Amino acid sequence: MSVKKIHKDQPETFEFSDKSLEAANKIVSNYPDGKQQSAVMALLYIAQKQNENWIPLQAMKYIAKFLDMPYIKVYEVATFYSMYNLSPVGKYFFQVCTTTPCMLRGAYDLAKVCKKKISENQNQISNDGKLSWLEVECLGACVNAPMLQINNDYYEDLDEKSTLKIIDSIFKDKILKPGSYRGRKNTSPENIKRIEETDHA
Repeated sequence: MSVKKIHKDQPETFEFSDKSLEAANKIVSNYPDGKQQSAVMALLYIAQKQNENWIPLQAMKYIAKFLDMPYIKVYEVATFYSMYNLSPVGKYFFQVCTTTPCMLRGAYDLAKVCKKKISENQNQISNDGKLSWLEVECLGACVNAPMLQINNDYYEDLDEKSTLKIIDSIFKDKILKPGSYRGRKNTSPENIKRIEETDHA
């Protein structure tokens, strides 16, 4: 895992756009009076989505006032979870899971490809500004390890070759289909076809 660092260049102001404000108010309305602070994670995600996939300090301060909670509590949430980016990322943001199940099945091979093809260091945007990458904790697709997330999509059952193919296609603006790269459907066993044939024998 890399250390999360606050970006040195920060905007002077931040406020929700009309669309973000509508979404935030709708989420907050789901909580009973006095419990609105529980919406902090959802509002941080809204801010991140609005701000080209990263959260500036001014957005945390804005959310703190919005929810009437101490700024430090918003900061603690934003800095704890890997789902929040505290500095700019590429248009295509690669999150490589390196938690135990993925690590045992070759996650560091995927990270090695990202290091070679995207950037030498994590949180460093590629020279063309398109891609960046980061090691993260469990993304919840352990049975299809190793895997990585690109923006909102999961790419599973990967190896060096398939990861390289995915990266090269994105550099050419051709986005490959997410899902299993060993032909599995959902989380079915890899030998499901052989099992079905045996059952019908």
